[in-house]
This record gives sequence, structure tokens and C-alpha cells, in this order.
Amino acid sequence: MTNPDPRPYPIGTPGQPWGPAEVAAWRARQVRRRSHADEVVSVIERLAGRFELIQYGELDYAPDRYPLLALRSRDWDDALPVALVTGGVHGYETSGVHGALQFLDLHADAYAGRVNLLVAPCVSPWGYERIHRWNPDALDPNRNFREGSPAGECAALLRLVAPLRGRFLLHVDLHETTDSDESEFRPALAARDGKPFVPGTIPDGFYLVDDSANLQPGFQQAIIEAVSQVTHIAPADADGEIIGSPVLAPGVIAYPVRELGLCTGITGARYTTTTEVYPDSPRATPEQCNAAQAAAVRAALDYALA
Repeated sequence: MTNPDPRPYPIGTPGQPWGPAEVAAWRARQVRRRSHADEVVSVIERLAGRFELIQYGELDYAPDRYPLLALRSRDWDDALPVALVTGGVHGYETSGVHGALQFLDLHADAYAGRVNLLVAPCVSPWGYERIHRWNPDALDPNRNFREGSPAGECAALLRLVAPLRGRFLLHVDLHETTDSDESEFRPALAARDGKPFVPGTIPDGFYLVDDSANLQPGFQQAIIEAVSQVTHIAPADADGEIIGSPVLAPGVIAYPVRELGLCTGITGARYTTTTEVYPDSPRATPEQCNAAQAAAVRAALDYALA
């Protein structure tokens, strides 16, 4: 999917970064479109009978308040390594949230006694409700995982993870790439930063983002192979790239995750990956997208624990 001739973004002055007035105008346009409490918290609470429920923070976005919830292995054993699964860092990426919950519900029991699981299914509940990439301050959480983060979502997750650093074996961060990236979110980003919008192409299929400072090609390929049994893998474009990055192996690109403030840079784990499902494909259903996320987590764990 491409967006070759986008209309000017309706907020801000071309060439000028947003100030507080533009951020406020953008925020006023955001409308709650679904319920974090009904769709996410209720499932977490149901699973809390099988896992230990942790509230690791609360977001006060008046008039709304959101609990930040995680589930961890009830049989936690300090002698075992830790695996972190995160979803909903970008709240609009639905299968990241529900794929994490599906993994817990259907598959997590198979790893009991082998690894400590820590799962934060919906890192950005405000964005989940508004089906948006940013938080209410027009900040992208997945560029703000760094010390002193201005994003409350990021600061809270960093506090949750900090006592366990050095014990993480892996971290899987569950994301989606959607058509709205080109129609809304990238144009909004360009407008916010006072830069011209350069259209791109949305890849049709699943892909992974490795850490360019810690490449793990065997790990990434094991996930690709498992997910290919559930949904199709994104091909490289005519330039041998996916979203502007060179393809290292089928369905795999890499970013400098810590330098960019991405979520997969927070643990120091040996094995890390960011999944990217394409829910707008005519070849994928919501159920497939959720199953692909769960399959990615299972394959990651199987490889890391082997």
C-alpha cells in the first residue's frame, strides 16, 4: 500500500515543528473508540487466577486514569532466566495486545519450570482506546525508552524491568505495520516535526526487526519459519528493503534499538526481536494476526531455551 499524494496534515504550519497549541489541537481530535477496561483489563483479570498480576504503574491522563498491568509466572523461580513479552507499545496495534494475551492463555503453561515469564500486554492503554500510535503528549512511546523518559508509559515499564536487568534471556515486542502508518501516522509525524512527508510503502506480510548491535540471525529465522505456518512473510521491495531498511534474511531487517529508544533495548537480553504483523492484508484475518504473534513468542522461547 502506498500513499503517493497525501493532503497536507490538518494541524500545524508546514515546515514548523508543533508547539503546545498544536499538540493540544491534535489531542482534541482524538476520540475514544474502544475500551481498555472491557477488552484488555477484563482478560488480564481472568488470567490472574493462573498468573501473578502486577500493577506496575498508573497513567493519569485527565479525565482518564489507566492502570498499567503485567502478568508473571506464578511459580517464579529466581534460579531461572526471565523472558519479557510486551504488546501495545503502540496502542493501535491490536494483535500485539491480544496476541500476548492469547500466548498466556493457550501456551504459557508449557514453559512452566523452564523460564520466568513477564508479560505486559498493553503498554499504552490511552493509545489502545483511541487506536493511535502516540500518547496524549504526541510522543511515540517506541522512541522514548531511555533514562528520564518524558513518556509515562516508557518510564513505568523501565521501572518494572530495572530490578531484573542481567537476568533476561529474551524480549519479544509485538507490533503491527498498518495502512494507517502511511495515511495518518507518518504524515502526523512529519507535521509534528516540521518536516516534509515522504511517502513510503507498507509491506504485505509479517516481518521482524533485529538489533543491529546484537544480530541473532538464527533466532530471527526460527521465528520466521514458525510464523510462516500461520501467515505470509513480507517480501523485500524492488530495492531489497522493507520500510526503507535492507533485508538481512527473508522477513528480517535491523535497527539500532537502544540508540532509537525502542522497547527491545530495555532488557539487555541476548535474544530480542520486534514482530510486525500486517492486519490490513487481504490474506490475513484478525485471528491469524493474533495467532502469528503467539507463534512468534513460542518460537522465540523454544529457540532461546534449546
